[in-house]
Amino acid sequence: MQEILNKSFNKFKDLKGGANASYIPYLASVPSNLCAAVIITADGEIFKVGDYNFRFAIESISKVITLSLALAQFGGEDVRKKIGDSPTGLGFNSVMALELHKDKPLSPLVNAGAMATTSLIKAKDKEDRWNQILNFQKKMMSDRVELSCEVNKSEQDTNFHNRAIAWLLYSANHMFCDPMEACEIYTRGCSTLVDCIDLATLGATLANNGINPLTKEKVLDKDLIPKILAQMMMEGMYDSSGDWAYEVGLPSKSGVGGGVLSIVPNKLAIAAFSPPLDKIGNSIRAMAIIKEIAKEMKFNIFV
Repeated sequence: MQEILNKSFNKFKDLKGGANASYIPYLASVPSNLCAAVIITADGEIFKVGDYNFRFAIESISKVITLSLALAQFGGEDVRKKIGDSPTGLGFNSVMALELHKDKPLSPLVNAGAMATTSLIKAKDKEDRWNQILNFQKKMMSDRVELSCEVNKSEQDTNFHNRAIAWLLYSANHMFCDPMEACEIYTRGCSTLVDCIDLATLGATLANNGINPLTKEKVLDKDLIPKILAQMMMEGMYDSSGDWAYEVGLPSKSGVGGGVLSIVPNKLAIAAFSPPLDKIGNSIRAMAIIKEIAKEMKFNIFV
């Protein structure tokens, strides 16, 4: 496993092309040469290479965790009814996708659906909502996870488009708390710092039937895992989700911070990180590394 990880990493760690996300000032400042990859098995064995201790913004991968918390609180059918279970066919921040579907978000892994999912969390107030999400991130990863004030400010100062989406959801009764509260807490959730080991731990928790393989804590009921993985397969790689399913065949989630997470159900998780993104918003090096590992290890779940 370590040999294949090293080989795949070395093959693509200097892959050219792409650029850091520039619409969030903090992300534009992260050194673009950083690269890491980590595999964690369902029984907690860790394989790692590169800049695996560098802490980066989790960004949209946080959507998987907020979805998991909502499923734990409400169950699969209620979340499916209120949020949706289908790819939008458009960009992750598309307003047109809402307009075409009577302002229902369809997927909890696009911005609209993630804000609606955030609003769904049972909470006494805004800070209770935030603390529940942050604590669930820690449970699915590690206690090292923390909010970055710098990332959060950078995101909150530029999230006008998401605020507009939140009001559209509210106008169509698809927002379940104050829309600006949901938008703010969603943005905080994207602004936590993780490293590649944390990201792989998240995936390994899903691969291990909801039990964190490093802390041994049961975080989720195993019956919820297939629902999460299905959402990741359909929408987890933004507009590339169909191509990724066709070519790699693993439930995955990317974030514009440069992270990509893929899960081999019941076996392990692969996490990779590098800031330069393609035009859709996925890390070009992280995708290439994971794709190579999946090919070498024959991990495609459809084969």
